[in-house]
Amino acid sequence: MFGHGAVAIALGVYQPRVWWTPRFWLFSLICAILPDLDVVGFVLGIPYDHPLGHRGFTHSLLFAGFVGVMVAACAFPSLPRWTTDWWRLVLHFSAVTASHGVLDAMTDGGLGVAFFAPFDHTRYFFPWRPIRVSPIGIVPFFSWKGIMVVISEAVWIGALVGLLAIGRALVQRARARVAIIPADRD
Repeated sequence: MFGHGAVAIALGVYQPRVWWTPRFWLFSLICAILPDLDVVGFVLGIPYDHPLGHRGFTHSLLFAGFVGVMVAACAFPSLPRWTTDWWRLVLHFSAVTASHGVLDAMTDGGLGVAFFAPFDHTRYFFPWRPIRVSPIGIVPFFSWKGIMVVISEAVWIGALVGLLAIGRALVQRARARVAIIPADRD
């Protein structure tokens, strides 16, 4: 759970600093955890393996794209639509939402992720699955198993976020070098 938020922040720092408003960060975090809204299905009697069950449609790439468009359009109405900046914002919120399913497909439990729902309901995992699956529910999350999940996320997602941070620093360093190199004069 915490790992999803960490990835949202790591992806957010690649966006222009002028966007780094409380609203931007709030919606980045919301998009990162939004796919797990499908756990309400357990209470409603929707089976886990149903297309609307856990890790079903709300974990799909189509859902991520829809969320990206809706957040950019509704939460940032002053940004002119269809511009490069608007599409960049759509891409950011879509990527943050999709990152949830990507991380879930790297866990060691569950039924997999329906990346291509509603067109294909096949559930997928990645071949490399180092992250421990989180127990569902508040009480189980605060158990020994929940603590092991947090440690697993800290190690594996922390490493991913660290790589993203290093990438960001290298990009900034390269841009700074380019900015200080004097232009050749004829």
